[in-house]
Parts: sequence; structure tokens; C-alpha cells
Amino acid sequence: MYHRQPLTILILCLLLLGACKGGGQDASEDELSTFGAYVHQLDTAKLTAAMNSIVKGDTARWTADMTVRQRYTDIPQFEEKPVWFSRMGVSEDADSLLAFLRREAPRNGLDTLAFFVPQIAEDLAIVRELAFDSLGVDINDLLPRLDYRLSKAYVRYTTGQRFGFMRPDRVFNRLQMKPDSSSYAQLFDYEVKAPDYKASLQQLTSDDRMQYLVSSVPSSSVYKSLQNRLLQSTSPDERTKLALNMERSRWQVTQPADPSRMVIVNIPAQQLWAVGTDSVLNMRIVCGATKTKTPLLISAISHVEVNPEWVIPLNILKNEVAHHAGDSAYFARNHYHIVDRSSGDTLNPVQVSAAQLSSGRVRVAQRGGPGNSLGRIVFRFQNNFAVYLHDTNNHGAFKRDRRTLSHGCVRVADPFGLACFLMPEMDERLRDRLRLSMDLAPVTDYGREYLSEHAEEPRPFRLISYRDVSPRVPVYLVYYTAYPNPASGAIEQWPDLYGYDAAIRRAAGYYLLKK
Repeated sequence: MYHRQPLTILILCLLLLGACKGGGQDASEDELSTFGAYVHQLDTAKLTAAMNSIVKGDTARWTADMTVRQRYTDIPQFEEKPVWFSRMGVSEDADSLLAFLRREAPRNGLDTLAFFVPQIAEDLAIVRELAFDSLGVDINDLLPRLDYRLSKAYVRYTTGQRFGFMRPDRVFNRLQMKPDSSSYAQLFDYEVKAPDYKASLQQLTSDDRMQYLVSSVPSSSVYKSLQNRLLQSTSPDERTKLALNMERSRWQVTQPADPSRMVIVNIPAQQLWAVGTDSVLNMRIVCGATKTKTPLLISAISHVEVNPEWVIPLNILKNEVAHHAGDSAYFARNHYHIVDRSSGDTLNPVQVSAAQLSSGRVRVAQRGGPGNSLGRIVFRFQNNFAVYLHDTNNHGAFKRDRRTLSHGCVRVADPFGLACFLMPEMDERLRDRLRLSMDLAPVTDYGREYLSEHAEEPRPFRLISYRDVSPRVPVYLVYYTAYPNPASGAIEQWPDLYGYDAAIRRAAGYYLLKK
């Protein structure tokens, strides 16, 4: 349990600071104050000058620090500024905060240096041992800096633990320029809750401030799993990686939250997990190349399309198709057709120029069926990037160790298995209709008979072309280089494919554990 001087006593004691300067103090004050005889050296003018110098010299850039600085700046009377000391001494909460940070910061993947632990410990030792003269320290210099550091450490820790030590949307969405553009590519599309710095600041003078401090630790299962692994690990490199991923778990975004069914796509793992109430379907994926990264987002899979037509995005038209303008063999070989968007007319590739292909005035699509880049099935969900999960006509890519090959969409190694997970209401007869539509071997008598009776018909069969996913299944596109396997719970680790760990280290590394 934490103990502290009642706030009312602190305020009353602070009012006495106005009479600090000069002598004439009662002898009993030495006995009442933990400063002992040094209480007579307290000088309001010196304390004020020292505090003003500290605040003025603080070039803090993080809003948490700026909030503390503003608090000390906005209060006109010095007697109301100190949070952690009064004429009666330094609050016991200061010792409690120091002990807490010294113990809990490393356990939470944080560096004690970022919370002034050595400096606070040194100053508190001087105060508790009354070693001002022996060390040549002026009490009027020490108390203001101790107070300011304690406040900054408190607000830094409570805000950072509750919201993260960086803003991921601001960092990741300023990492990479769009091709042939002066604007940045949006890579992080999660809605991020802004940090509540004022709440931490208000707790500084609250009777519940120590409880608020203790309760700041994130409560998500992913955070707890990473923390448990951190406490077990003795590898400096692993501890650093775990600390970086614990930072991801602090961000106030919608995280995978154990619903009855969900799909998690983790880019560094190059894996998809379809998580059900009593089972986990795991499969390899191919994700976006480093120049065309798969965006991080949350949505819900709404429907599937079988043997879909692929409408080629404009950026691919410009970068990969336009230089084939006039080559009818290229368009025929890839089953591409060109449609004028205004008239709806199908155009002869020989008559369409590179400028027309790049203009956005024509629609180029690849017919569904064998050879289609989307494979035999696509899983649609609403998002701002026209990305989706889909099958592929190049299954050999799944054998690679590094599978960052796509334009941003996610190719899945077991599309039929994913379809069955998303639509558990399908019976075996309906599943065989889906198999036949995907040109897979049937497993029921119905399917085998259908295949035999229609063996001479052209493929693909069009038994299923569209089906709703109801209820919709949440899909999370995440980026964790260390993450608990949804099936086993064990922490697994992977390379930083997109360099996002490095971006976190640049933005928040000062606060994170270094080893």
C-alpha cells in the first residue's frame, strides 16, 4: 500500500513558504520538518528562481513533457507549484514513485533512464540523509529539480503506458513516398485514440495518484504474453525486440480481442491465422513488397467471389501495363480486356495508347478463371486501399522464405480452407459445389457424379460465383515481429521485413529497454 501526506496538509504547508526567507523560526519546526535544521535555509526567492530556470531551460518536445512544463509555467504563485515537497519535507509518494519506476519500468520493457531514476534516487538520498552541506548542495536548487523530475517521470510513465510512447499513425504514414508523387503512402490505417495528457497531469495532485500509476499497465493478452517472455529472457537482442512489440500493444487502437471468429494477418510472420472458438487455421501468405507494402488496418470480411474478374488498379496500369500498349499478344496472353469507362465499349488493344492506359479513362480487367492473378476466389472487406485476401495462380511463391511479392493484397495458401472457416454453415454438398467452382477435386458422391456428367463442359464451373459471409468476420492486418501464436500461445519472432521496428526505435527508442 502506498502512503502519502494528505493533500490538505501539503497545501497548508506550502502557504508557509511565503515566510521562508529570514530567521525567527520556532525551534519546534526543526522537529516537525524532515528537513531538520535545513528548513531554515528554505528561501522562497531562491526556490522560485531555481524552478523558473529549470522550466525555462526545458526544451521538451513530447507533449507529455510539454504538459508538465505548461503546468509549472501557468501557476503564478510559487507556493502552489511544488507537487512533491512542502516545508514539512518531501512526500513519501516520491519514494514510492522511485521504487515503483525502478522495479516496474524494466519489467514493462522501459528504460529507467527515461524516467530520471538515477537522478531522482541521488536527490532523494541527499534529502533523506540531510547531506546538503557534506555534498555542497543547496536545498533551494535540489528541491525544484527533484519536484520537476518526479512530475515529468510520473506523467511520462502513466501517459506512455496508457497510450504508447509514440503516435504510430504519424510515424508510419510519413515513412514512404508514393511512386511518382510528392505525397506519403498511407501505411497505417488504424484509428488511434489520442493520448490524454491532462488526465495524468490532474492525477499529480490527486489522492489516488499512486493507484493511477499502478493501473497504467496495459491489460491486453498480447501485452501480457510479451511481458511474460521478457521476464524469462536473458538475450539482449530478444529483450530489445520484445520491448519494441510491447510498445505496439500500448497503442490505443482496436486490437484482436478474442471474438468467436477472427482472421489475423501478421505481415512479419507472413502467416494468416483464422481463429475460431476451438480451433486455429494457420496458413502461409504472400504480402506486399517493400515498395508496395500491405497496409495495416482492421475491417470485416463481408463476402467472397469465386472466379473473380481482376480490375487492374491504375498504379499497376501505369507502372506495368502501359508500356505494352499496342501489343495485342500481351493482352491476349494475360486474358486482359479494355473497356472505355464513358461508353462501356470494349476496345481493341492495338488502338489504345500508353497515355490512354495511364489516364484512368479506360478499365483494364483480367477475366476470371485459369491464369487469373486473383486465383479462383477472393475474400472482400471494406478498406481505403482496394486490398483483399485472395487465391493466386502462382502457388510456388508460398515455398519461399521471404514472401513480400504482391502489390499490397494478401495471397493465401489455403483459400478453400479459409472459405470453409468463414462460411461454416456450408454442408458437404455445398462445399463440393465450391470445390468444383474452384476446379478442385470433389469428395462427395454428388460432386463426383456432377463432374462425370459435365466432364466435357468448359471450365471453370459456375456453381458458386458469390456468397455473403454472415455474420461478417473481423480481419486484422497487423505488424508484430514478436507475437503469441494463437494456437499455442508461445511467443514467436520474425525479421523486420518493412523496417517498422527501426521506425519505432527512432520514434520511441529513448523510452524503451535497450537490453
